[in-house]
Amino acid sequence: MSAQQPLPIAISLGDPAGIGPELSAEAWVRRSEAGLEPFFVLGGAKVLAAASARRGLDCPIIAISHPAETHVAFAHGVPVLGAADAGYTPGQPDEAGARLALASLTEATQLARDGEAAALVTAPIAKAELAKVGFDFPGQTEFLADACGAAAEDAVMMLAGPSLRTVPLTVHCALAEVPGLLSRELICHKARIVAAALARDFGIDRPRLALTGLNPHAGEGGKFGDEEARIIAPAVAALCDEAIDATGPHSADALFTPRSRATFDAALCMYHDQALIPIKALDFDEGVNVALGLPIIRTSPDHGTAFDIAGKGIADPGAMIAAIRLAGEIAARRAQSQLAHG
Repeated sequence: MSAQQPLPIAISLGDPAGIGPELSAEAWVRRSEAGLEPFFVLGGAKVLAAASARRGLDCPIIAISHPAETHVAFAHGVPVLGAADAGYTPGQPDEAGARLALASLTEATQLARDGEAAALVTAPIAKAELAKVGFDFPGQTEFLADACGAAAEDAVMMLAGPSLRTVPLTVHCALAEVPGLLSRELICHKARIVAAALARDFGIDRPRLALTGLNPHAGEGGKFGDEEARIIAPAVAALCDEAIDATGPHSADALFTPRSRATFDAALCMYHDQALIPIKALDFDEGVNVALGLPIIRTSPDHGTAFDIAGKGIADPGAMIAAIRLAGEIAARRAQSQLAHG
């Protein structure tokens, strides 16, 4: 590819019974107004055609044999690479659909690893359905870390929207397990990854990190727990010693007000809901899941398969469009950095 024609973005189909296929088609229809870089989808040509028709879109499906054909095809329809397919039964996930979703994710990941795609955008999957066909991971981020040969602790999930960026330091586990999983080493390790990604991929020269407390009112001086004093505050001090701009532990119930959000670039939260509730409340239709710490660029819309509304034409495409746009922006920023540094 020339500098004028960057690598295309690969999109995994997601569960064909969910809203992923119709939103990928909708993103193509809105490609110009949304400023999206060319993308192609791995497999599911029949699914995409049916989902597009059900949504009432004028969205041709163009078969391609190599990612390099994406740019020409993209002007005329959604480029689709690969013959893997399944029936389209919106809202009714089945084993055939799960196998297609896993094949699409696997192949898209490999193309991103091989440098055939600038970035990977993953449409929503149904983890319970995938488990039936051999998917043995808590989520797609963990799958990607394994596929890329990265340590599990190096894969960091960041939720990014127009109003806020949050990072859950512990993710798919029971709330009762969180205190035992937290450590100064874990917090510092993930904070370093977040700070580096904000600088490299988001163009923030000196990222500001805000760390929440674990307990109500950040422990209120030990009255509600000692994790803040014993684990989180020492981690913040260690990060500051490394010249990383980190503050906390902050009381989570006050950290996400408009005034507080202006004081940091990303909030590092102690558990899943502490990070995802504010991003979904503020930026649900534009929230993007970004996997940090991997050798590839990966984004995903911050919503699920939404089987209950699949095929009804009412799913909002905003998060999928935002995920594709952000993937392109990060890829362009990395390419420019590589050119600047030879």
